[in-house]
This record gives sequence, C-alpha cells and structure tokens, in this order.
Amino acid sequence: MPIDGYGVLKAAVADRRIETTDTPHYQIHLKAGETDFRCAVNIRSQTSPPDLLYLAVDDFRHPVTDAVAGLADGFTPLDSKPGGAALDFVRGNLFDRTAMRPAPTSLPGPDNDLGEFLDHHVQKALNDQDARVFAFGQRWGPEDKRDKIFGFAPGNGVHDIHMNQGNTGRFTADDGVWQDGGLLIRLSSGRWIALFLAFGSQSWHTDDTTGHTIPDTGDPGPAPGPGSPDSLVRIVGALVNPVGPAPEHETVTLLNASPGRIVLDGWSIADRLKNRLPLSGTIEPGAALAVPLAPPVQLGNGGGAITLLNADGLKVDGVAYTREQASREGWTLVF
Repeated sequence: MPIDGYGVLKAAVADRRIETTDTPHYQIHLKAGETDFRCAVNIRSQTSPPDLLYLAVDDFRHPVTDAVAGLADGFTPLDSKPGGAALDFVRGNLFDRTAMRPAPTSLPGPDNDLGEFLDHHVQKALNDQDARVFAFGQRWGPEDKRDKIFGFAPGNGVHDIHMNQGNTGRFTADDGVWQDGGLLIRLSSGRWIALFLAFGSQSWHTDDTTGHTIPDTGDPGPAPGPGSPDSLVRIVGALVNPVGPAPEHETVTLLNASPGRIVLDGWSIADRLKNRLPLSGTIEPGAALAVPLAPPVQLGNGGGAITLLNADGLKVDGVAYTREQASREGWTLVF
C-alpha cells in the first residue's frame, strides 16, 4: 500500500551531517519553531544499482512553490492527489528525467559525491536565517527516545525523500501516486532550489492508481528504454492566457520529434487536475500541430501542468508553468 503519513515539513536548517554507515544517509537537523526534526535522505540504494539518480534545479519554477510557500512552519499532511502540493515525478511534470545523473555515495576528495552535492545546497539555507527547507516525505515520531543522530528529544522526523513509485522487489509495497519525496529550498532572496532523488531500478511509467511499474516499457534509470514512448512528440508551446474574457480559446502546440508519422487517435492531453482531452489525426515527422483545448481540460492562469499521453495511457511528454509565466495575456508560453 502507499506510504503512510505523507506530507511536507517546512523548517529552518539547524545542522547537517553526512552519515557513513552501512545504510548511509544525508541527515539534516531542522527546526520548526521550538520543535526539532531530522530529515533523513538516502544517499545509497539497497538494490542494484547502488548509486542514486540526482538532480538539482538551481532556479526552480513550478506551481508547487505557490502551493507550499504560505504554509506554517512544521509538518503538514498532504492528500496524495493532483492539483495540490503533493509531488509526483511522473505526473507532476516537475523536471526532465533525462537530466538526472547517477551520483556516487562516497569518493575521496571534496565535492564529488552525493552527500557533498546535497550539502552544497543545504548550506545555503543554513547560512540564510530566513531560508526555509520544504522536505516532502513520510513523517515519523514523535518517539519516546532521543534522536540517534542529533540527540534532541523526542525523536521526530521525515524520511523517504525520494521517488516512491515504480519500485522493485519488496519495495513495491511502498508504491503509490502523488507521494514522491524531495527537497525544496526557498532562500530569503525568493529563489527556489529543488533537489530530486530516485533509485536507478525504479520505473518511470507507472499505474495511475497503484504506482506499480507498467511492464514492457523498458525504462528504469534516467534514459528512456526502447519500449518507452518518451519524447516522441514534444509539448513546445501553450497559449494559456488568451486575449479577451472567458471562455478563452487556449491551445497546446505539439511537435513530432520522431522520424515517423504519429497517429494521434486514442492519445490525450491532460491538465493539472488530470482532466483529459481526446486527440485524433496525425502529425508528420518534424511537423507541429496547435491543438485547441475544450472542457473539461483547462489551463489555469494561476499555474498548471500539461501532459501528453499515448493511446496506452503512457506519458509521452509533460510541462509545467507558473502563475508568473501565465500572467502575460495573449503570449504563447514556449517550453
């Protein structure tokens, strides 16, 4: 079943430590008011391959930042569903998975392994008294004992700060949708940093209900496999905020990036709430197609996501946009 106690912890960084044990973690001591928390971030996998996939986005722009910015310090439970603050690496269009890279657990020398990569960014929050970390994952505690790393009492924290779907073996019990972990950092300047982790064995095409791997897509790891539909057609533009009053005539522009003709029958476009618009027709190689949108699909001016699905319901491409990007009336967003 999906993980229990999913949510986000908003807190200030008090300390951090790179743990070198049999199950190493990057440990962050966080304080929300007078309450102490430990955020335990995996930096090595118990399955093969052992190195985690890592991505840092140094200027992160996504509607989820608006969804969490106003939260009070402390842990906030989140509903595992679209349209809110919950993270989903597959459905939320948070980043391009091909940008992730394997990061070694520990290497001699400075600034060359996963704990040090994470520490580079978390130090920015440690040195900025008004910065906040938003740790998405599973809550534990409060416990009837002291924290084993930082010694505060009672023990209390958040873990599963990584992708939580498409697992293999015994970890499939943790599969679910809209329950992925991650770290967002908001600096006092207003800039957001995003840190995302996944295991190299996890699948990037998962069931919309269970989060289990959809077989025969051949896609663990950052690079799409031969059976994967990823990026055959790309979402390259969207007219989110047309000139004039509602109802607005929104469009999404698709580009056939593949060398063959793509038949769109059975394909669909989904919005942030996962409402779907059926597609039809064809796109020739290298050609673009502007698709007029119609209810129930809507592109909100307050930020949103656009996902392209093939006839099997597998994600082909996905993008997201913020309130700020959608504020210019009549302009087409280019992705």
